[in-house]
Amino acid sequence: QVQLVESGGGLVQPGGSLRLSCTVSGSIFSINAMAWYRQALGKQRELVASITSGGSTNYRDSVKGRFAISRDNAKNTVYLQMHTLKPEDTAVYYCNADYRVRPGGLLHDYWGQGTQVTVSS
Repeated sequence: QVQLVESGGGLVQPGGSLRLSCTVSGSIFSINAMAWYRQALGKQRELVASITSGGSTNYRDSVKGRFAISRDNAKNTVYLQMHTLKPEDTAVYYCNADYRVRPGGLLHDYWGQGTQVTVSS
């Protein structure tokens, strides 16, 4: 059984920083892309940043220059370093991973439980 466990959320003042972590565990052969999404109250879930197994990254425009996604393939962990946080970054942040359980097998998509990030003075 696969699990995605997120950590690092919390309350921070505007201009502050947080680092989110997400570790994938279970019977996994390989992990392809990993990503962070967020969902603010009353809004749709949106992609924040993604990273391929090779390290290529993609960001939504509103976080470029402030957020950095990275991964440690040996630890099956993805990180989201967030700087210069703004109130509009307040949301539940979700980790997502695409993985295979065997060589050449189907690509599965799995979500973490979410971690709350609140930016407020």
